[in-house]
Parts: sequence; C-alpha cells; structure tokens
Amino acid sequence: MNQSIINTKILPFKTTAFHNGDFIEVTEADTAGKWSVFFFYPADFTFVCPTELGDLADHYAKLQEMGVEVYSVSTDTHFTHKAWHDSSDTINKINYPMIGDPTGTITRNFGVMIEQDGLALRGTFVVNPEGEIKVAEIHDLGIGRSASELVRKIQAAQYVASHDGEVCPAAWQPGEATLAPSLDLVGKI
Repeated sequence: MNQSIINTKILPFKTTAFHNGDFIEVTEADTAGKWSVFFFYPADFTFVCPTELGDLADHYAKLQEMGVEVYSVSTDTHFTHKAWHDSSDTINKINYPMIGDPTGTITRNFGVMIEQDGLALRGTFVVNPEGEIKVAEIHDLGIGRSASELVRKIQAAQYVASHDGEVCPAAWQPGEATLAPSLDLVGKI
C-alpha cells in the first residue's frame, strides 16, 4: 500500500515550460512562498485534455487573484506545447506555464506516471506556500475535471491555513460557516 502524498513536500525538479510565447525554466523553487497547482494530463493534441485545460484557462484570472500559480504538466516537450498553443483556439487562451516533462521526472515525483504508456494520469495537486501538498486528486483518463471545483478546494485550503482550529465542511463555499472540531461536536453533526 502506498503512503499518502498529502502533507509531503514536493520533490526537486528542473524543466522547461512554454509560457506566454516564451520558453522558461521552472524549478520547485518557483513555487516557494505561494500557492501552486500542478495539473497533470496525458498528452497534447488529444480530446479530453483541451477541454480541461481550456476550463482551467477560463478560471486562471480568479486563481491569480487568489495568489495561485498554475502549472499544467504532460510528458510532451515544451516545443510540443508551443505547437499545440499555436494551432488550437482553446489552448491559445492559456496564460499559465505549460511544463514539458519528457523524462517523466515530475510526473513520477507526483505518482501519476502510467509507465507502460509514458503518459500522466489526470492528476491535480494543490501545493501550499511551504511546498506541501494539501490536495491530491487523480482521475482515470476518461474522466475530466472541473476548474470551478478546484477553485473551491483551494479556497477551503487557504481558509484552513489561515484560520487555525477551523475546518471546512462538505461543499463549503467562502462566507459559509465552518466548524471548530471539539468534544462538544462529537455525535452532534
């Protein structure tokens, strides 16, 4: 049985990403001091992937307002990301870094590599400013993710991080009541 990745630190990496028309170097140091999302997907020029990445692009401004950087990751190269960006209207609207992971190092670090195919599962990981993984969600390849639900999970993670002793109940939305776990609540919820 695998140990949970929750609350573990992200492992060191160094790679190249396509971002806003340029190739940039990205390392784990770039995530220090801010919230980050690592959004793994199987491959460029596919079917479910552009719907997910487009949905995430539609929510990127909101995530930026929340102090969150997004990194999409596949085992394609940064060159392939540029070609996809240049040829797809959906991918062209992406403003977050698209990490190339052709060696699979980052994909393996997060435990989402499909070894026999050299591709990533659909994995979403929310990392806090200290570099600790606070949310881990992994989907089968045929099941797309929702960026609006990701935003809600990050809002809950940020709330819990800044409100010691409080937790967010199911389907919590900002402004709704939270819980302060105590002996008095046992059996009362």
